[in-house]
Amino acid sequence: MKVLVIGSGGREHALCWKIAQSPLVDEIVCTPGNAGIAKVARLESVKADDIEGLVSLAKSGQFDLVVVGPEDPLANGLVDRLAEAGIPAFGPDASGARLESSKAFTKAVCAKGRIPTARYGAFTDPKAAKDFLATLAPPYVLKADGLAAGKGVVITEDRAEADAEIDDMLSGKFGEASKTLVIEEFLHGVEASVFALCDGKTAVPLVAAQDHKRAHDGDEGPNTGGMGAYSPTPAAPQDMIDRTMREIVNPALEVMAEAGAPYRGVLYAGLMIGPDGPKLIEFNVRFGDPECQIIMARMQSDIVPYLKACAAGTLGALPPIDWDDRPAVTVVMAAKGYPGSYEKGSEIGNLDAADAIDGVTVFHAGTKAGPDGAILANGGRVLNVTALGEDIGDAITRAYEGVNAIDWPEGFCRRDIGWRARS
Repeated sequence: MKVLVIGSGGREHALCWKIAQSPLVDEIVCTPGNAGIAKVARLESVKADDIEGLVSLAKSGQFDLVVVGPEDPLANGLVDRLAEAGIPAFGPDASGARLESSKAFTKAVCAKGRIPTARYGAFTDPKAAKDFLATLAPPYVLKADGLAAGKGVVITEDRAEADAEIDDMLSGKFGEASKTLVIEEFLHGVEASVFALCDGKTAVPLVAAQDHKRAHDGDEGPNTGGMGAYSPTPAAPQDMIDRTMREIVNPALEVMAEAGAPYRGVLYAGLMIGPDGPKLIEFNVRFGDPECQIIMARMQSDIVPYLKACAAGTLGALPPIDWDDRPAVTVVMAAKGYPGSYEKGSEIGNLDAADAIDGVTVFHAGTKAGPDGAILANGGRVLNVTALGEDIGDAITRAYEGVNAIDWPEGFCRRDIGWRARS
């Protein structure tokens, strides 16, 4: 079979890497891809936000399955367009993608499904928003309703700052994304991520993971797209995963099905786990990045039948997924300056040496091919050095052996990924 993967990050490299292991697959095409993905897939140049171009490519290529990595094409109806063309796709349609593209919609689903989450309000009027804010204790959590490239969440202890942020957001700080503002109570506990494959009626849990959002060691510095992750996590043992499926994922699927919008694809539940159990922070409608990298590293089953079954509605007919019991860790190497301004184009050396370390795989997140086969940095988060180990400490050690083998003076990473699991 022939598979098209859409996206250009570390998540998409991990998906292509895993799909390439399937005996069912004859050819993988990825668009737009990156220099690492080029080792396992043929690259095209259509960008992930070019819906018309993606539909045209899928039609002309006679693909048996399209796997959509990022959230934007999902929210913009790519899967709907592919369905109209009779092309199976892994990922939700635009109705399902509202679970990520509209936080107010997700909160309404939580209310209907009695899903545990933070107390909240959704507002278009600044005065009403500030009146609701007065009923909450700090820290204050303000979220743009729509997709804001990961920048639409503000958490502050200062009431005056929160009031100013309400005015800014509702005045168009994030354009249409903040036309509606969601304010919610601050949840205390430990964050974890639980993922499930869904076919509209059946949900199959994947392993749980925990990522590190802050840029610097000790969870200091600005929030980022993720500086590393590990799985499993002590915060979400199997009984917590089971409870998350029972109290959060399955009720959401039921609400969506009852609304005539059955959810298909992967559902990523971002959780805060406290004394009362898991509460939903947010849903994402795609694999997390960098969590996808460690999930793919630990998955022993062929992923392709499960991706196909999600699209076809036949997930319940497949056997349970087999997992490697060994922990996995991924360390993100980013360009100096990230998540602020950073330079592109620096050369990265010794990647083969890192890949040659036992248990280590280097996934490319922001690279491009340069002259004479050189690998150049082409983004903020550039590499995901991923390792399996006999225990979490061994996985961490191997991952940092991979990091240390790479020659990239213009890059940096956190040196404490996985510290919660190790302590």
